Amino acid sequence: MQHTVLITGGARGIGFGIADFFATAGYKVAICDIGTAEDNADTVKKLRDSGAADVLYCQCDVADTAAHKVMMANIIEAFGSLNVLVNNAGVGTQVRGDLFDATEESFDFVLGINLRGPYFLTQTVAKHMIEQKNADTEFDACVINISSISSTVASPSRGDYCISKAGVSMATKLWAVRLGEYNIQVYEVWPGVIKTDMTAAVTGKYDKLIDEGLCLTKRWGYPEDIAKAVLMLANGTLAYSTGQVIKIDGGMLVDRL
Repeated sequence: MQHTVLITGGARGIGFGIADFFATAGYKVAICDIGTAEDNADTVKKLRDSGAADVLYCQCDVADTAAHKVMMANIIEAFGSLNVLVNNAGVGTQVRGDLFDATEESFDFVLGINLRGPYFLTQTVAKHMIEQKNADTEFDACVINISSISSTVASPSRGDYCISKAGVSMATKLWAVRLGEYNIQVYEVWPGVIKTDMTAAVTGKYDKLIDEGLCLTKRWGYPEDIAKAVLMLANGTLAYSTGQVIKIDGGMLVDRL
């Protein structure tokens, strides 16, 4: 039986990179994003061309928890089951600046998408995974949260983003504990400095920092670097490591003297 995967924020950036790797591996791929199906028709075609067994696009704002059940129902109708959830959708702070100038609006916006959304989407998807496990003991399932090095590295110019990712780290542990009895693994991936449209505005800053030794591997990370790790986790290579963090940061967080 071909496995199925849902990648939130899968139409661009890291999300699309992950989706493309799963497509190449022959998975049935569902992606969700905020754009319409028509807007993302080319994305779906690219995934089909990469070898996906089937592709489903779902228009969904992950901050809208009422839309989670609708999306899940559409995936089950199309594919019959869901083996892998990749909580990838995320946004940066609306305006970088001093913590004294931070706004409630930006805080609520960022945490709604980055933390509240995946927390409750995991709840919805995990209930289905447990049902599938009860019906078929051979059913494989896992949840993979795409967090950030910002879950532990303080960046005062974007406090809401850091707090949201720190929350994802605790959510990973909580769900790993709760789903352990069902043998459903929960993992977390920490991307470092990844070249996507989200980091385009700070390219010059990070070009300089990387050149000065920010990372042990002196280059930007790319979506495919994250995708390789996520596919490895989904394939069960680290099945005895639930609740753990995989850092894909070029050695940025290695302690040095």
